[in-house]
Formats: sequence, structure tokens, C-alpha cells
Amino acid sequence: MTMVTASFTGFIRTILIIIAVYYLFRFLMRLFAPMLIQQMVKKAEQNFNNMNQQYNQQAQQQQYQSQRQQETTKEMPKEKKKVGEYIDFEELD
Repeated sequence: MTMVTASFTGFIRTILIIIAVYYLFRFLMRLFAPMLIQQMVKKAEQNFNNMNQQYNQQAQQQQYQSQRQQETTKEMPKEKKKVGEYIDFEELD
């Protein structure tokens, strides 16, 4: 068995690779980040518009239902409750 020892040149090479990967990542992010953010904004806008349309549809349905309910209550006359005779009491001194 042979023992592998770390060399100074291997250490420097590893540090240089890490630095190169870091700068490559930064460079790629500067190129692609605006496109990624733009896609995220478009997706959020789409979701907002869909939610707004659903809300508007629900509001229209509720408004239509309340109008129908008002029409049915207008058509049916309200019955007056007959409680009994009205008696006018006079105060005696």
C-alpha cells in the first residue's frame, strides 16, 4: 500500500478551480438572472389575472343570484300578520 500525501501544487490547483467555478457562476447568473426574473414576473402576473377573473365571475354570480332573489320577493306579496284587535286604553286619574 502506498500512502498519498497532499502536495502544495494540488492545494493551489484546488483553490484555483474553486475560484474559477465561482466567477463562472457569477458570469452565468448575470446573463440568465434577468430572463429568470422576467419569467417569474410573467407567471405571477398570469396567476394574479386568473385569480382576478375567478373573483369577478363569483361576484357576478352572486350579484345575479341576489337580483333573482329580489325579483322573487317582489313577485310574492308579503302577508301581514294579524295579531288581534287594537284597544285604546285611557288613563284614569
